[in-house]
Formats: sequence, C-alpha cells, structure tokens
Amino acid sequence: MKYFELETPALLIDRKIMMDNLYSMQNYADKYKVNLRPHTKTHKIPKLAQLQEELGAVGITVAKVGEAEVMAKNGLKNIFIANEIVGKSKIERIRKLSEIIDISFGIDNIYHVTEIEEVFEGAKKKAQVLVEIEVGEERSGIIEENDFRTLLNAVKGCKNVEFKGVFSHDGHTYKAENLDECRELYIASVKRTLHFAEIAEEMDLKPKVVSIGSTPPFMLKFEIPKGVTEIRPGTYIFMDSSQANVIGTYDRCAASVLTTIISKPTKERVITDVGAKGITAQTRSRGLTKTKGLGRIKEFDDVYIYGVFDEHAIIYNEDFSNQVNVGDKVQIIPNHICPVCNLYEKAFLISEDEIAEELLIECRGKLQ
Repeated sequence: MKYFELETPALLIDRKIMMDNLYSMQNYADKYKVNLRPHTKTHKIPKLAQLQEELGAVGITVAKVGEAEVMAKNGLKNIFIANEIVGKSKIERIRKLSEIIDISFGIDNIYHVTEIEEVFEGAKKKAQVLVEIEVGEERSGIIEENDFRTLLNAVKGCKNVEFKGVFSHDGHTYKAENLDECRELYIASVKRTLHFAEIAEEMDLKPKVVSIGSTPPFMLKFEIPKGVTEIRPGTYIFMDSSQANVIGTYDRCAASVLTTIISKPTKERVITDVGAKGITAQTRSRGLTKTKGLGRIKEFDDVYIYGVFDEHAIIYNEDFSNQVNVGDKVQIIPNHICPVCNLYEKAFLISEDEIAEELLIECRGKLQ
C-alpha cells in the first residue's frame, strides 16, 4: 500500500532517515566511549526501543512509571525513569518492576528518600536512585551543594536505597541564540554535573553513572568530557521543525503528519484535516529552536500552519493555494514531535512510497 492512500491524519516515519539518525547518534556515543540511553518519550514505541538497543544502546530512558511498565512488558530490561517519582503506589510499581528488570529513577529531595526507604522495606533488591542536578533549565533538580550533601547523607542512612549516580538535562540549550552560546551552555551544564559527581565521590559515594541529556548539543557533535558515562538524547530519532532549525536542515526530519486538504474558502486560505488534536499548538519561541507557525508543510518552501482548531489546520498562502486542490494530501513536519507521537495509536513506517510496517505506540497516554 502507498502511504498517500492512508486515511488522514496519519503519523508517518521515514525509515531511511530514522535509521541514519540512529546510526549517527550511536556512532557519536561510541566515539566518546559513553553509553547511549535514548529517551523513548519521543516515540513511545517498544519496537523502536528494542531497535535502539540492538544498535548498541545500553538501555532506555522513560519519563513515567507507566511507560516503564509497558517497555518492560515488551522485553526491555534496563530502564531509567528520568524523573522524580512521588507517591507510594507508584514506588510500589517500581519495586515490582525491580524484581524482573534493572530499573533506576530520579530523586532530588529527602522526601523522596524517606518514601522510597519505606516502600522498599523487605525488597530483594535496593532501590536504585540517581540524583538530578539542576543545570540551568530552571526545572527540577538539586541546586545547592549543601542540599546535595544532606540528600546523600540521607541515602547513606538507608538500608533500602542505593545511590547509583547523578543526571542532568540541559534543556535550556534549546533557547541558545547561536551555536557558540549553545556550546557555552552545554559545557557549563556538563561541568556542573561533573562537579556534583566529584562531591559524591568525596563522600565515598562514587557515581557509577554520570548521565547528561538534550538533543541539540549531541546533534551538533559537541565534545563529551571525560567523567560523563552516559547520554540521553530523545528527539534525535525523528527530529522535528525546532531541532531542524538547530542543524540548519530539514533533511534529518523522519516524522511527519499526513493530512488532507478539505477546504479552500478564500483565494489564500487552505484548511486541512488535522488540528491541535493531531499536531498540537506548540511552538518554540526563542533561540536556535525558534519555530515559525505551528508546523511546516514538508513539500513546499516557506509554507507553515498559521493556526489550529481542534480538528483543522489553517494556512494562509495564496501561492500554496494555487498549487493544491481539495482532496490533495500534504505532510506537516511538527514543531515538537514528542507530544505529537502521544496523540496517535500507531505510526506508519514508510520506505519511499510504500508502507513498510505499522508501529503501535503502546506507551501513548501513559502519564502515571
């Protein structure tokens, strides 16, 4: 079946581009002798997680316990939840997973340690935790050194919790205005992460894992300093409009949303059958990843989604309107592919014009 025969909207993945992206990132990790632990929140597809491991990844990263459960059910045996998990019922689910796979997760507060210690009482294996270090993204993670030392001392006093290492996410590199600033932010983030790793070692808790993450610096092939053991890029597998702006080309964008033109109410207004429920209304507003509109039309230069309703995309472009008819199908490269994947039950892996395989997005909606 040809992909353009699909009912729309449909999520498409170009197999060749995806494979090129996968090989490129694995080769990059191998060059610097670090483990690759891809963040699968981008695709949420167990088959692709398995493929990433087959190509050399040491394991996978997820964001939620529900994602870890689905991945484990599909045979993934080494999973890191790059998030703080709060709530005894969720930690009990992690304890259950720890009986069958290697699983670790994030902490940044004594509250986490106390709760984990209680839930893992009597478990066969200790809870494996990594402390998140806040490196400038202004999200979660340890900021003050004293708080870090206090947290590690709390872990030392536990019999059911084991310190595995530190991790960070330099998401603020997305907002860098140019490549030099992106490099500076990345280097500062890595140095800060390594500094906290050194503090842990001074406290006789040498990290087994020093994990960093964020796609832009790795797509730009920045040097990975010694001391880092692991990288956690996610978007690299598919890329999207915002990440394409970082590297200056859309050629690495493997994912697109196939959509049908359903109306041409005026000489310049074109309506397609995918809206916020299929491409989101997300933009990037600053820096290298800054996007134009709400998605780019793949087959045309400088044609973007102007706005969306729930089920409609609105394009204002007279030249584009003159080249398309109601019933035609075009592809949209989303601004941010991660939330888009979460909106579909399946993706279609395509090879040239043919559908090669249907991929179930089994982790979609696993927000708990």
